[in-house]
Amino acid sequence: MVTTFTRRTALLGAAGALFLSRIAPLLAAEPQKLRIAIILESTLDVGWSATLVDSLTKIKGTLPEGIDLSWEHTDPLWGDDAENAMRFYAESGEYDIIWGHGRYSDQVMKLNAEFPDIMFVVTGSGNLPVGANQYWLYKRLHEPSYLLGMLAGRTTKSGVVGLVGTFAADDVNDQINAFFDGARAVRPDVQHRLSFIGSWSDNALAAEHANVQIASGADVVFMLTDNFKPCQEHKIMCFANIIDQNKNAPDAIASSAIIDWRPDIRWIVGEWLKHKEGAAYNGNAEPKWFSMAQGGVDIAPYHEFDTKLPNAVKEELAATRQKIIAGEFVVPLNTAEAK
Repeated sequence: MVTTFTRRTALLGAAGALFLSRIAPLLAAEPQKLRIAIILESTLDVGWSATLVDSLTKIKGTLPEGIDLSWEHTDPLWGDDAENAMRFYAESGEYDIIWGHGRYSDQVMKLNAEFPDIMFVVTGSGNLPVGANQYWLYKRLHEPSYLLGMLAGRTTKSGVVGLVGTFAADDVNDQINAFFDGARAVRPDVQHRLSFIGSWSDNALAAEHANVQIASGADVVFMLTDNFKPCQEHKIMCFANIIDQNKNAPDAIASSAIIDWRPDIRWIVGEWLKHKEGAAYNGNAEPKWFSMAQGGVDIAPYHEFDTKLPNAVKEELAATRQKIIAGEFVVPLNTAEAK
């Protein structure tokens, strides 16, 4: 279509400019809409996914610049299905950030150059340092895991503590090593049992492994999976991971090593705002994580176990937690495969 520039057009343009100048302050006051499309690799009843949505819900309305935050998420998707979903969201033009909540760098690398104005976020181990408009978030739970190890070491009667793991991944090994380090710090002669189920969510297999550990003497077990029935059935104390799961087994779960994505979200939003103001995306090549001092991780309350645990033990954990937050004590970060 050819547009002809006439006097009438000029007059209308002048009038339009005057109108815009008068409403500009009003437009500037309008909240900036930030829309996030989330690709999930697990359902929302799995802690890794649930805690992200929980953090988004908590942070909504508290972000700077009057940002109006909204999001939607998929059912679990992987491989080509995940890539197709990302492309759909990118081509729609309705989303500012595509958040692959898991191992999705392979999919991002096929899309990010084609959609340079979209921020791509990936989380956890197994991703690649793409940089550019991919931002890579991590979670290090070694600090709260150390505290749970101390609690295990102080409360075990058999002198044997157990841990049922998923995979021997970088961001799982750090937890395992810290948990056993914490137990040995308060009880040097403590023994441990460790097994991996080779799955992120096979609860039946997790129960089998837990039962074996309990049968071999473990009377405190850290479950990195979501099945706590063995702890309930054998009436022993256990710990949960990623999200506070006490409500699922209040008679067994004394505490949990928990994730909070709010510091991560604030950082991502800050990077997005820089881009909105004209800066190029500068995605991190090394995974970024936020410590306990920064609010990225913590231990959950003791709930029903608060009255069951010795005050001296609770005070010791509280004091160690404060030293970690203050930087007076550094929990070693050991990602070697635990044995």
